[in-house]
Amino acid sequence: MGERENAELVQRAYGNFKNGDIPAVLDLLSDGVKWLIPGPESAPPSGSWQGREQVGRFFEALSGSQEPRQFEPREFVAQGDKVVALGHYLWHVESTGREWESDFAHVFTVRDGRVTRFQEYTDTAGIADAFRQE
Repeated sequence: MGERENAELVQRAYGNFKNGDIPAVLDLLSDGVKWLIPGPESAPPSGSWQGREQVGRFFEALSGSQEPRQFEPREFVAQGDKVVALGHYLWHVESTGREWESDFAHVFTVRDGRVTRFQEYTDTAGIADAFRQE
């Protein structure tokens, strides 16, 4: 696949996520996908997830702990097998009632028409504050 097709695949994944169709997101991933989410241990979706089944558990942890109030991928940059999505989001944390927001950079590696790696870059201090139990 070329860069344009890789960017379209990533855009399709975001569309599926925004529509709540997580099985469709998972169908776009390779069997051995690596999914890296920065953040403190107190934020359930943080960590390293390996394989489609674990990434499915990531999405369960995400939906069980936070609700997106705003989720806007704004720009996609594709070069070789990498697609970088730049955007902004606002999340409501269920356990604390607090919100956090940040710009983000999501880096996808796409090979043979599947996402093989995902890494998020975001405001981890904001996440820690929003999840802090007082």
